[in-house]
Amino acid sequence: MRLRDAAMLVASAGWALLLHMLLLASSAPVERDMRVHAPVPPTRVVLLSDLHVATPGDSPARLRQTVAQVNRLHPDLVLIAGDFLSTDSLAFAASPGDAVAPLAGLHAPLGTIAVLGNHDDQGRRRLEALLPRMRVTLLENRAVRRGPLTIVGTGDTFTGHSRPAEAFAAARPLGGLTVALAHEPDVTPELDPSLRLVLAGHTHCGQIAPWPFGPLFTASAYGRRYACGVIHEGARSIIVTGGLGTSNLPLRLGAPPDLWVIDFGP
Repeated sequence: MRLRDAAMLVASAGWALLLHMLLLASSAPVERDMRVHAPVPPTRVVLLSDLHVATPGDSPARLRQTVAQVNRLHPDLVLIAGDFLSTDSLAFAASPGDAVAPLAGLHAPLGTIAVLGNHDDQGRRRLEALLPRMRVTLLENRAVRRGPLTIVGTGDTFTGHSRPAEAFAAARPLGGLTVALAHEPDVTPELDPSLRLVLAGHTHCGQIAPWPFGPLFTASAYGRRYACGVIHEGARSIIVTGGLGTSNLPLRLGAPPDLWVIDFGP
């Protein structure tokens, strides 16, 4: 093979890989499932995270499609683990109003509950005002009972808003099966030792995770410990979703967008 032919082949492969990464980043989220055996009535929870609403890829229109996908799963409760907004210089970030407007279309009998992420910090006040209008309950170091579940929402660790002891103190009088909702999984070691389930996002499952190397970067102080998926630490399970959107670059490799369908029951 001539050098010129080899160079053209390498260039073609590079463009094909780039196109694959762009298309994967904007694809419909993969639905991942987990069953949690507990003495509670059957309850379905859908976990979303890292919306990073911006154009062109992670647009409000794409979020509306995801909302329709979630509704087809017939959840009892929807949980959102933060990062509604995008702060990337390479994207045209949606306004907070446009970013959260599609969430009004979610249908879940027990409602929608969310926490904020590190990318939401600059738009915090706007989100605090807007999310309730979309029928989204925002928790920051607070707890709320929904059906058989008590959801404990911690503040964002990266921006210094996390006060887990305060959040769990609010949960104790509520009873129910306690579930922690956090943006960063890094808060896990600080949580009440009795807690059995933590739901988080933030890592994007690495976003770029080529086989066989896995995630190249997780934005976590714990490296790959909480990189992606289901992690078991003793009797505790941590679910880290890869989320919907992207940050830094609108690309994914080996880490598709995802959402989690968690079924509680005997």
